[in-house]
This record gives sequence, structure tokens and C-alpha cells, in this order.
Amino acid sequence: MTEEVDAAASARPYDAKTLAKKHRIDIEDAKKIIDQYGSDRKASDKAARRIAA
Repeated sequence: MTEEVDAAASARPYDAKTLAKKHRIDIEDAKKIIDQYGSDRKASDKAARRIAA
């Protein structure tokens, strides 16, 4: 059951606040990333890591 919940959560796009908090970036940067990459969490994480570095 836990795996199903985790899989469902990863299929949804990030919330800007969640992405910003996870990578310690500004919420405005997180919003731009989400606008660009949409529901692709892997690409969003990669972009956020580039900004955070």
C-alpha cells in the first residue's frame, strides 16, 4: 500500500513551496521551474539543484 501512495505522489506535479523547501531555493525560482517542467519531478529536481548550487 505504501508503494502505491508513493507512486501516486510522484506522479503529481510539485507544489512550488515543497520544491523550494526541498532544495532551499526561492519560491519564485521554484514557480519558474514548475512552469517550465510541469509534472516532470525528475527534471524539476535537476533544475532546482542547479540553482541551489
